Amino acid sequence: MSAERRSIGPVALRCAALAAVSALALAVHAAPAPAGGSGGGRQARPSSLYPGPSVSIMVVGAGNVILVQPEQISVAATAVSTSHGTCGIAAATPLAALVDLRRVGGPPFSIRDYGHCTSSPRNSGQLFVYSLDGETNHGQNGWEYKVDNRSGTTGAGDTSGPQGNGRLLANGARVLWFWCQSFGGGCQRTLEVRAPASVARGSAMSVSVVGYDNAGHARSMPGARVWIGASAAVTGSAGTATLRAPSKPGPLGVRASRPGSVPSFPDVVQVR
Repeated sequence: MSAERRSIGPVALRCAALAAVSALALAVHAAPAPAGGSGGGRQARPSSLYPGPSVSIMVVGAGNVILVQPEQISVAATAVSTSHGTCGIAAATPLAALVDLRRVGGPPFSIRDYGHCTSSPRNSGQLFVYSLDGETNHGQNGWEYKVDNRSGTTGAGDTSGPQGNGRLLANGARVLWFWCQSFGGGCQRTLEVRAPASVARGSAMSVSVVGYDNAGHARSMPGARVWIGASAAVTGSAGTATLRAPSKPGPLGVRASRPGSVPSFPDVVQVR
């Protein structure tokens, strides 16, 4: 469930709070608005609008299964077509990232409008993602978003940014949409793997894995599987493991996964 919320709590409580905002919320299926009102399925991107940063986005569904591998996209101001018209989406927001991912072949998603969306993005913070790639929120579980390991405290399209402090997505940000398995007021931890920036071919290298809670607090993660190329290992009690660099030079990603946690974005290592 997208993190359209003001505090970290069960998904069911957030849904109830939103329902109280508007009992007339309309469920809509989100699709990029056609450019210039014509066909083709591409959202309009007037040249006068802020073009948006370039970010990396990944989608992880129920069971911590990666639905969309990390992909580099732009996050311009955009719009979605709904059953009651066009809803503008603010640039440099996690919702704009999801729309752009859909434009390039990413999964479909559905939203509810808890405000009064128009072609202007000023109310896009009230658009709520409740279904993604056919997986629909239920009970306390559903879709959340994180930016650079921290869950948002505003709507995914809010013009005040993910933390409500006026800071929108920056170039190079990592945007994660994931299925929250809610427990104790939070979600399962999301992994980050840390590796050296460069390593000699065929040499040993130490990597570490941490897991972030909703607030962006990290702790070491033992029992995580890490791999680069054909080399794999499992982290010990301190959350570290040793891998063998490939014999061929070039950039390659180190990845991490762990039962009950959201898999990591790859950490790119330059093999020299």
